[in-house]
Amino acid sequence: MPRPFISAIGAVGTLALIPAFTATLAAVDVDTYRELDQFMDVFERVRAEYVEEISDEDLMRGAIDGMLSSLDPHSSFLDETGFERLTTQSQGEYGGLGLTVTLEDGAVKVIAPFEDTPADRAGIQAGDYITHLDGELIFGGTLDEAVEEMRGAPGTSIQLRVVRPGRDEPLEFTVTREIIELHAVEWEVQDRVGIININTFNRNTGEEVRAAIAAINQSLGGQPTGYVIDLRSNPGGLLDQAIAVSDVFLERGEVVSQRGRRSSDIERYYARAGDDTNGLPLVVLVDAGTASASEIVAGALQDHRRALVIGERTFGKGSVQTILPLSENTALRLTTARYYTPAGNSVQEGGIEPDLDVPQLSNPDWRDAPRFREADLRRHLINEEAVQEDVIEDDIRDDPRFSATAEELAERGIDDFQMHYAVETIARLAREGRPTATASVTRR
Repeated sequence: MPRPFISAIGAVGTLALIPAFTATLAAVDVDTYRELDQFMDVFERVRAEYVEEISDEDLMRGAIDGMLSSLDPHSSFLDETGFERLTTQSQGEYGGLGLTVTLEDGAVKVIAPFEDTPADRAGIQAGDYITHLDGELIFGGTLDEAVEEMRGAPGTSIQLRVVRPGRDEPLEFTVTREIIELHAVEWEVQDRVGIININTFNRNTGEEVRAAIAAINQSLGGQPTGYVIDLRSNPGGLLDQAIAVSDVFLERGEVVSQRGRRSSDIERYYARAGDDTNGLPLVVLVDAGTASASEIVAGALQDHRRALVIGERTFGKGSVQTILPLSENTALRLTTARYYTPAGNSVQEGGIEPDLDVPQLSNPDWRDAPRFREADLRRHLINEEAVQEDVIEDDIRDDPRFSATAEELAERGIDDFQMHYAVETIARLAREGRPTATASVTRR
């Protein structure tokens, strides 16, 4: 039985699939056989009469890609290249630009750049559309082709033409590839507040978070005032690592549940006893790039009232993909379940609403900056509980506390207002002696 996951790789032998496949054929009804006959008719017509000769392999893979792309944005067939790339990303190192991208209506759309990578430093933003690579139009190609072209030897450059919503003219970027070492966790201390920046959820993230806590304590010669967990622009990763990170900060209780097609297909994951931070105040920073596994962590800590979640509403990817190997180097990535926070809420479409909306005032264009989320993807899964349109669309709320301009903040030496606010919030919570023990959650 393959492991359900966000980006994990399970192991299923080829022989083990044969009985299941045979059982599936036995259950096929007459109408389905009729549709299969029609498919073979189309296959033979294209094979025999298309203007150019196409291999059977290309035709079959095209049919598979079309079938899976009709489901949702996250189900896909992984050929040799895609399977190797997924494995590399889970291990945490590759050569390229540092982008998370998706394919939307034939265009390559940026979900988010990884922090402090060539793409991030060049100024590429979430919501950008990449239309040309080295002057060649890539519209209408496959996502694998575009990703493969953006990757390459460190030190080599590639030119990207980008269409950005709200801009009249395309933008040109020349970006030099680097070894993208996805350091899952980075840490620092500001004003005796431990800051843990989680960039991705690869196989080492849980251990690295625990190591960061130990390093913070050692650098201070004792415990900090509290911790800020920075999940901004974190596109997610391995489900088991999201559970492991949540477990670091929770004394007990459910972390997440996943529910499949049938009502009996429910799995629940729980924290083990022990909070590594001894109940110190926590603030979790999120934004529109906080997705998938990072939303699991934010939702678990929010529902257990273990942390104050501040920033912007998250991406809203509440589905679980399972990797089903088809051969030694190909696999099927299939959406098999939705995940739910401990209070029984799905974040699909709507995302996680922060306890306190804090805009990134350090960005002078924060009001007009494009925000790209799951609800913007074609064929995204619909939340089983209706999500109000104003929740999906309204990101800009005036608050007199957040009236400073980017220029005023720069004069005060503040280049990251959200982080500055989070650190100040930890200090206020500590002064107030706010209780941080795990609270029970209400299911609905």
